[in-house]
Amino acid sequence: MPSFQEKDTGAGKQIGTSPTQKLGFFGKAPVVQPAGVTQAVATDAASVIVLANALRSSLVDLGLIKGAA
Repeated sequence: MPSFQEKDTGAGKQIGTSPTQKLGFFGKAPVVQPAGVTQAVATDAASVIVLANALRSSLVDLGLIKGAA
């Protein structure tokens, strides 16, 4: 089983202690922390759509939501 870094913060535990550490859930291949221009603040309807699609894609990539039926 692959190992991962865990950090005791005194108030609880942290996993993924750096943006380059990969995480995956529910059998999905681990990926690094999502980052990009599409995560900017949404100020209009078009920006909200772009942001929602980027968030959905990130959640699917992590395995936190299923991408399709």
